[in-house]
Amino acid sequence: MSSSMPSLPRFVVWAPDYTDDGALQRRLAVRPSHLENIQALTRQGILRVGGAFMTPESVDPAVTNKAFVGSCMIFEAENIDIVRKLVEADIYYKSEVWDKDRLVILPIALATGLPPIPS
Repeated sequence: MSSSMPSLPRFVVWAPDYTDDGALQRRLAVRPSHLENIQALTRQGILRVGGAFMTPESVDPAVTNKAFVGSCMIFEAENIDIVRKLVEADIYYKSEVWDKDRLVILPIALATGLPPIPS
């Protein structure tokens, strides 16, 4: 997207994981499919940035079992309904990784830039 083109509205998604005993195993089981999907959305310029939230202890290099607590993403789309449909189509949503009752999608006014869209 060139700088002369108007940008689409941006939306932040906070998708916390379920906290039951099987949540991490469900996440890891479908992670390759999830990553394929988000890479495709990133190449299309729809998903601009995303990643997993982890526990504070997970940044310690001595911790071998990183603990995920959810995902955060920033989308560019015409409206919030498009973003919701993309999130609900994700394998993490369908496989009960993300807690559907605590999922948040809100418009965001960024004070900084976003990474360029990969070519």
